[in-house]
Amino acid sequence: MGLPLGSVSAAEPDGDISDAWPSFRRTPDLRGIATTKLAKLPRLQWEFASKDGWVGTCAIADNVVYAPALEGFLYCLNRHSGNVVWKYRSIDNPDEKEFAPGFKAAPLVTIDTVYAGDEDGILHAVDRWTGERRWQFTTNAEIAGCVALWEDRLVLASHDWGLYCLSLDGEELWKFETNDRINCTPAIADHFTFVAGCDSLLRVVDLEKGTEVLGVEMGDYLIASPAVVGDMLYVGSHGGEVSAVNWKAGKRIWSYQTRRQLAVRASAVATDDLILVGSHDKLMHAIDRESGKGLWTFPTRAVIESSAAVVDSRVFFGSRDGNLYGLSTVDGQQVWKFNAGRDITAGIAIGKECLVVGEDAVNGRLLCFA
Repeated sequence: MGLPLGSVSAAEPDGDISDAWPSFRRTPDLRGIATTKLAKLPRLQWEFASKDGWVGTCAIADNVVYAPALEGFLYCLNRHSGNVVWKYRSIDNPDEKEFAPGFKAAPLVTIDTVYAGDEDGILHAVDRWTGERRWQFTTNAEIAGCVALWEDRLVLASHDWGLYCLSLDGEELWKFETNDRINCTPAIADHFTFVAGCDSLLRVVDLEKGTEVLGVEMGDYLIASPAVVGDMLYVGSHGGEVSAVNWKAGKRIWSYQTRRQLAVRASAVATDDLILVGSHDKLMHAIDRESGKGLWTFPTRAVIESSAAVVDSRVFFGSRDGNLYGLSTVDGQQVWKFNAGRDITAGIAIGKECLVVGEDAVNGRLLCFA
């Protein structure tokens, strides 16, 4: 149910979409690279609290931030002020004492619609400008990943073991069954999608037919979403490996082992030269994309589950140690830090000259820096 609270004009497009961050990793290949500018030392512009905190990555487009909250609201916030333009609840009951399934998944923003999945397995299609519901599609378990857009179709993964292809009207076109839960956002290249799941297989699925092209055994289950660069795909596993896979050949090219073989739950950034990813070993890792050789690491004081984002030559990410970090991608030296004081597990979103991320805590804040 949409609850308009502010002027819709606050969300009107400004004509420049190149600086948007419209989905979990910004682009369908899930590389996690921003094209906007960001201040050398970003300053906190505003904060917005939610009683159950934030674990999902925000989307940023035009003048607004679309923020998925664990309390069961999808918020549309003015990018400059943090004021609420509208909020949408996952259930029809307006009584905020009534439990509503939370939004863990990042939203997908298109020209006129915002799509977001909830903990009960319902995909909500919401009018981008008014916050009114357009339609719902129900799976049989939690939706943890962002919806992907391919041509005029939506690609959706669920903990019910299913990968779905839907029309833009919410009609199911096909469903592909895996052998366990799918936590990731599907990556897309050409007419193929790539799914990493708890059945330890990396699957390549033909989007036109809904059939599997090949599967690569990864040796452990996969929480992170894969990043794609040409014929190569990069993803971390629960067993602490970061792997490079030639998805056309179905062959693993290299494997990089994190310290103490602790889980990699964050999704990797894939630049032209580097793979950048945090791990439960408390380190941010920079890996040579071609060779798989470790180039540098940066230590934090707690596990890293936040999916990093790169802008120019800096990588930003959060840690459960309560800090946000900005590092040079060249040598891993710290160039910026913000102490939030509470766990940060959500992925980073970098929109037009701003960075947005939420705290994973009771009354956790959504923080916007510019």
